Amino acid sequence: MICVSLAEATPDALLGSIQHVGPKADLIEIRLDTLEDPECLDIKGLLRARPCPLIFTNRSRCEGGHFSGSEEERIGLLEKAVLAGADYIDLELRTDLALRGVVLEKIQKANTKLIISYHDFTSTPSREGLIEIFDSERRAGADIGKIVTMAEGPRDVLRVLSLYPRALDEGFSLIAFCMGTLGKMSRLACLSLGAYLTYASPSRGHEAAPGQIPLDDLRAIVDYLNGSGDKGLKKVTSQ
Repeated sequence: MICVSLAEATPDALLGSIQHVGPKADLIEIRLDTLEDPECLDIKGLLRARPCPLIFTNRSRCEGGHFSGSEEERIGLLEKAVLAGADYIDLELRTDLALRGVVLEKIQKANTKLIISYHDFTSTPSREGLIEIFDSERRAGADIGKIVTMAEGPRDVLRVLSLYPRALDEGFSLIAFCMGTLGKMSRLACLSLGAYLTYASPSRGHEAAPGQIPLDDLRAIVDYLNGSGDKGLKKVTSQ
């Protein structure tokens, strides 16, 4: 599945982007932390009109986000999304245990799926470090684990992708790939290895993270690899 990350500043811009990418996306990630005033977002209205499932993320600054309020305020917005009926929320593994527990308690009474995530925008941990993160996400109660790191070389990419056999053996849904130029290919390769989803930008110049591939390009490649969309691939490769 392809999830499009939308990092807009206003609700109106967000609605416009949802309408634009909705017909081509399998899921849409809503970056609450990039909104100038996330409290004014009508989450219930957004969910009623959604063209596909929505993931709500309120990324902390230590993991590449922009939210400027307190941790209690940051997590409170995710709780609000759960209570409104969000399809998914993304909660960082490094979130305070007490705050994480509050979210888990609310999710247990809802139909929301929990993505527990780990991001490293500077490097990639060792093989042992990645396995510890993987195991910690499982123990923390994740429905889906997410491990995204910065690739400084091909070995980093291989270490991250090597988590997929472990996830398949343990029956654990996983999103794992590398950011940056060297990590771009892993955003596509992970789908063939069993990734729950991968992320795309809505268009060139609107990437929410380093190395995101534009939706139209990624969709054309994925469709071609799945046996359809040959014309779309030719259009992409000729650009």
